[in-house]
Amino acid sequence: MDARTERDSLGEMRVPAEAYWGAQTARAIENYPISGLRPHPALVENTVRIKLAAARAHEALGTLSPRIARAIQRACEEILGGALADQFVVDPYQAGAGTSHHMNVNEVIASRASEILGGPRSASGGLVHPNDHVNRGQSTNDVFPTAMRLAGYRLALRLLEALDDLAAALREKSRETMGVIKSGRTHLQDAAPIRFGREIGAWAENAERHRQEIARTASGLLELGIGGTAVGTGLSAPRGFRERVVADLAEQLGWPLRSSDDLFEAMQSLRPVAGLSAALRNFALDLFRISSDLRLLSSGPLTGLSEIRLPEVQPGSSIMPGKINPSIPEMVGQVCARVIGNDATIGFCAASGQLELNVFFPVAAHTLLETETILANTIRVFTDRCVRGLKVDEARCAQYAERSQQLVLALAPRIGYERAARIARNALAARKTILEQVLEEGLLPEEEARALLDPARMVDPAESPAGSVSTSASSPFPGASPRG
Repeated sequence: MDARTERDSLGEMRVPAEAYWGAQTARAIENYPISGLRPHPALVENTVRIKLAAARAHEALGTLSPRIARAIQRACEEILGGALADQFVVDPYQAGAGTSHHMNVNEVIASRASEILGGPRSASGGLVHPNDHVNRGQSTNDVFPTAMRLAGYRLALRLLEALDDLAAALREKSRETMGVIKSGRTHLQDAAPIRFGREIGAWAENAERHRQEIARTASGLLELGIGGTAVGTGLSAPRGFRERVVADLAEQLGWPLRSSDDLFEAMQSLRPVAGLSAALRNFALDLFRISSDLRLLSSGPLTGLSEIRLPEVQPGSSIMPGKINPSIPEMVGQVCARVIGNDATIGFCAASGQLELNVFFPVAAHTLLETETILANTIRVFTDRCVRGLKVDEARCAQYAERSQQLVLALAPRIGYERAARIARNALAARKTILEQVLEEGLLPEEEARALLDPARMVDPAESPAGSVSTSASSPFPGASPRG
């Protein structure tokens, strides 16, 4: 393989001749063959955006020659346009704080900028130096957490769009099924009947509330620590540099970015990252619950609940012909497990900073961006390939609602809790409906019994006469009580 020699402060390294990176990247490749993964594209993109903003700031401030500053800017613009994507090669599990990733970006930009100026493709022997020029007025300690926040916010916006689509699909499905009456269930046992649309509507409400919390916590990523350089003091950054870089980034991205009021805190703490991760975890907990409900409600088709039918997306067994599984909800559950575990990782990272710097930035960044990526993709698949195609078996729901043991709840205000409980036990033992048992025992006139035990009149008690049954002393049942 053709190679060239690159140098850094530790000596010489052999680098593939076609590579744009230099000695520090080569050392990272040797030092960290850990996961076989490469940096998330959003992290690369936003590190490059910082370099572009920094070069523009230096040109405006006169702290970098216009010729070199413009070559750096052009190199950055090419990368943001899709060039050199294969040159960012450092494993996410690397030295603390993200120095290896940062120098990989600096070296690639320097080599390409050198070429633009007519010099050699070299990070150490070219016309543009990765440290002296590309990294002027900056440090890994302020660049990496800034890039992490920008990348995290970028992916949060995508996730919020997916959440909006999910909530809208659930709202539409709620409207479609509002006329379907089904048995409610608590403790996985029969409970009072409800409208199917209200069960799904609660899922929509839950998604909307999580959307609000995720948006709120993601906004904390808009506060940037760039300009703090090595320890937060801003040492080596020229006056006005920080403000220009933040303003440039805000213009590039169209976001309301702001400089942190305390650059030391921004360097030491993973607070906004941990806050967003916690919000994503909380959503994953409920998304897991909802996907599990879909698995239960679609169980069967003949020996389970089978109240709903999910879209058939693939055969369910390599040995049992005709079997169809709730494949999408199963996938959703596994992603939620990963998100919950990722939050534990980020929490550990947030607690692991010492003194002026949290050196666990790289794994925190990788983990947050993975969470946002897989969760956004999962929400979209779940919405498009499961929720929108969900069908309700109205006949099955009506059958369960009419046979639910807890229709007896409507009798309690009329005949008392204890008598109602006895009716429920007797009906279950005789394998009869509550209505059949009431009529057999002659407890109520048939017309009144049918009215009280009509599931359709029980789902909206505030709007139904069944919700205001008299429990006055005129009741023919001694000891009748509104309790229960």
